[in-house]
Amino acid sequence: MKRCFLYLVLFSACSLWAACGGSDSDDPVVPTPDPPPVEDDQPGSPVQPEKSLDMKLFVHYMPWFVSPSASGVWNHWTMSANALQSDKSNLASHYEPLTGCYASDDEAVLDYQCLMMKYSGLDGVIVDYMGESAKNDFATIAAGTKKIASATQKAGLQFAICYDEQTALAAGVFPDANDAKEQARTDMRYIQQNYMSKSNYAKNGTKPVLLIFGPARVTGAANWQYITNPLGSAQVLTLNNHADNYGSPAGEYLWVQPTPDYSKASSWDMYMGGAMPGFWDVYKEFGQGSGYTTYDREDGALFQRQLNAAKQAGLSWLQVSTWNDYGEGTVIEPTQQFKYQYLTILQQFSGVKCTESNLNLVYRWYCVRKAKGNTADVAKAYAFLAAMKPAQAESIIKTLE
Repeated sequence: MKRCFLYLVLFSACSLWAACGGSDSDDPVVPTPDPPPVEDDQPGSPVQPEKSLDMKLFVHYMPWFVSPSASGVWNHWTMSANALQSDKSNLASHYEPLTGCYASDDEAVLDYQCLMMKYSGLDGVIVDYMGESAKNDFATIAAGTKKIASATQKAGLQFAICYDEQTALAAGVFPDANDAKEQARTDMRYIQQNYMSKSNYAKNGTKPVLLIFGPARVTGAANWQYITNPLGSAQVLTLNNHADNYGSPAGEYLWVQPTPDYSKASSWDMYMGGAMPGFWDVYKEFGQGSGYTTYDREDGALFQRQLNAAKQAGLSWLQVSTWNDYGEGTVIEPTQQFKYQYLTILQQFSGVKCTESNLNLVYRWYCVRKAKGNTADVAKAYAFLAAMKPAQAESIIKTLE
């Protein structure tokens, strides 16, 4: 019995010694592999996706939509600033946003829109701006301009201003032409100090870019030299065929032309092409004038031809008109009617390595943002999307849906 117990003790000791690595052999000890590195769970800074097209792509943006929570009416969603009917029969558009009607000061909407732009290959927005006079609803538009400018910076996009001279300085707004001229100069100073000073303001080389929708009300080289003096070295682009009203702009930009002619584009210091998805306004049917010429969307073919025309002309800049002018029906923003059609066309045109599934992920993020609020997880998912890390964003979104 004692002998068996002794054998048991010796066997246990040998086993323990072997388990601790003891050996009289010369076999090398195989090292334990290091564990795989833990993936960084920090989004990092916003970045623009790589694209194969060497052309700056911008989209014209309207910051003028107002919700009932602010004014009691859906301003600009209805033609007469009245309440939107439950059946939407008075919706002043043939299209409805995928998100439903929204307000231009809704940060969730703005973040969603900017992410959609990024994943479509757009470099930034050109904001339709009426100045700081506070006439009509210009104060609301000015506030919306500030909001979208901040949203673009947050998302890592660029932005520029389009001064809507035909509206801001109209005779019905400023009956006295000298008052209109002074207001325009005041607006230029405001643009230079508050927008062109921002790091993400669009530049051609080192020069900030300003578009003017016109000019039409105030004309003449002397007047515009006086008006734009506060802009310094900024390059001013006028609406196509309006350069003579200005004097000597740096160039022109194209607006709503079904068959673009770029034969004279190279004669300007800077030229910005244009592409529209179609044009189908609601002015006449809502008793607001006779309307404009309708251009059929041709299921995206019109838009594709216009993009191709700009590419074949070798243009460096292109403005899509528009992201969200619902009254004129020139929208490319995802809608209930055509979903992501125009954004996927832009993805293919720009050569960005994104797909429709990325756009749908952004929409899923928006739905979570509206349902949950801007929680820490929702904000982190946004940051991953802005940093072009959709896989990490989706892992968070799945837990929130």
